[in-house]
Amino acid sequence: MLSYARPWILQTRSLWPGLALPLLIMLGASFISEHYGGPQLLYALLFGLAFHFLHQDARCRPGIEFCARTLLRIGVALLGARITLAQIGQLGIGPLATAALGIVSTIALGAWLARRFGLKTDFGLLCGAAVSICGASAALAVAAVMPKTAENERHTLLTVVGVTGLSTLAMIAYPLLAKALQWSDTGAGIFLGGTIHDVAQVIGAGLMISHEAGDVAVIVKLFRVTLLVPVVAVLAWYWRQRSSAPSSGGRQAPLLPFFLIGFMALVLVNSLGGLTPRFTEALSQISRICLVIAISALGIKTSFEELLKLGWRPMALMLVETLWLAAVFVIYLCVFTR
Repeated sequence: MLSYARPWILQTRSLWPGLALPLLIMLGASFISEHYGGPQLLYALLFGLAFHFLHQDARCRPGIEFCARTLLRIGVALLGARITLAQIGQLGIGPLATAALGIVSTIALGAWLARRFGLKTDFGLLCGAAVSICGASAALAVAAVMPKTAENERHTLLTVVGVTGLSTLAMIAYPLLAKALQWSDTGAGIFLGGTIHDVAQVIGAGLMISHEAGDVAVIVKLFRVTLLVPVVAVLAWYWRQRSSAPSSGGRQAPLLPFFLIGFMALVLVNSLGGLTPRFTEALSQISRICLVIAISALGIKTSFEELLKLGWRPMALMLVETLWLAAVFVIYLCVFTR
């Protein structure tokens, strides 16, 4: 029995030095976020950047890579436990179609503008998905199927920083805009849930208006999260096709990554009543922990100096995408719900 367990024990020992650091960063980021406010993921990212020098240590590198890849996939898969098909069906076709249009058009705009700004198309696709779906979580999910290069890792970190900052600003500004335009609680919830990047900030913005607006905002937001599956599947297919040229070697990535299959399975199980509220909450917490540890590890892997070299263009691109997504929902609410 011990002989079978020995390889697993040895592997765990090799991962532990690099796994312990992102875990400690996660605990520190959680403590500061809970006691002093602010975005937990952004704290974890910035703390991770400060420990970049440890990525060069051969003892730490395997555990850091495990957190940045395996725990990332687990965290994204467990997001499905928060969603049911019944919640989505309550919205009606209008908000759902607008959310889908906003996602597709924002990603297309990102790819097009990236080339105009002198950036890579891959970066436009990455930040377009992050802005239009669910912020940092979407950025990490897309990064999991992107070609693995040092440049793409820097782009992922920059996207997380950008969408987290923009989402924080939107959480403050968008409720004021909804009140200025005199939308109903339902209309305000549709706008907030369709435009703000992070789930927690959607809830915060909705509750600034009313509980009804908060409930509607969460449902719209969860529908956007559900669309993460087809978006990541299409992007995985795109990068898979591009890497299948005769000059490329190695094993191809699966067309539908396993973590997306796990995501869809949890949505179906939760829709059928197979998950109790307490178990759903536990899976949501585990998902959050995995994602915070993963972003800590990505921060450790990234040089802050190299991040600064990317310049102002990526942030300008994300700002334009954010404003575009907001414009899509403003037009819908002003034209079709009057």
